[in-house]
Amino acid sequence: MRRLSIHRWTMGAHTLLTPVVSKIFCSSLQAALLVRRRPPAVTGGGFVVTDREQRVVFSVDGCGIIGAAGQLVVRDADGTAILFIHKKGGVVQALSVHNRWRGYLMDYGEPSKPVFSLQDPKPVLSCAAGDVRVTVEPKAGRKRHWDYEVTGSFAHRACAVKSRGGHVVAQIGVKGMMAGRDFYHVVVQPGYDQAFVIGVIAILDNMNGESTRC
Repeated sequence: MRRLSIHRWTMGAHTLLTPVVSKIFCSSLQAALLVRRRPPAVTGGGFVVTDREQRVVFSVDGCGIIGAAGQLVVRDADGTAILFIHKKGGVVQALSVHNRWRGYLMDYGEPSKPVFSLQDPKPVLSCAAGDVRVTVEPKAGRKRHWDYEVTGSFAHRACAVKSRGGHVVAQIGVKGMMAGRDFYHVVVQPGYDQAFVIGVIAILDNMNGESTRC
């Protein structure tokens, strides 16, 4: 297999996108996921992600569980921490027109190498095109400054994660009688890293003052 500059692996007649977190979270089929928010007063907040068979595939812990504002942990189906996400601080951050977040792989329970960074405007009014952008790390040697963007409104559950080329990576929406702020659907297109998508959604949740935020 040969790694291409457009972040893809090519194998025979099939093209697989390079994962951000891990290839084990990529599927050749479209993934239809359901996000269910956890009550802060009972379980500390955050949310749980299930598949079509109602099996838990991811969960996200926020301030209510971790006990620290601006920090998030994404766990896999076994409850193992796979991503640590934090909002950057400091004087430079305070003076910036954007909030900046960074996601790290977890290694033996500790954050290791960074795998993506996200920036959003201050204050958050919407997720309009170009407002929220994500960069895959490391970015050394690449001229472009971002790889993905969020379009639409997460607050209204009408949102999409798109690649720089305009391809839809994942769509966030509501449908059915139970749908709403506490239950919503995420459809991840084939080949894309589902753990990465959930990590982005976790940040959007926190940005909008929802279940992961104290």
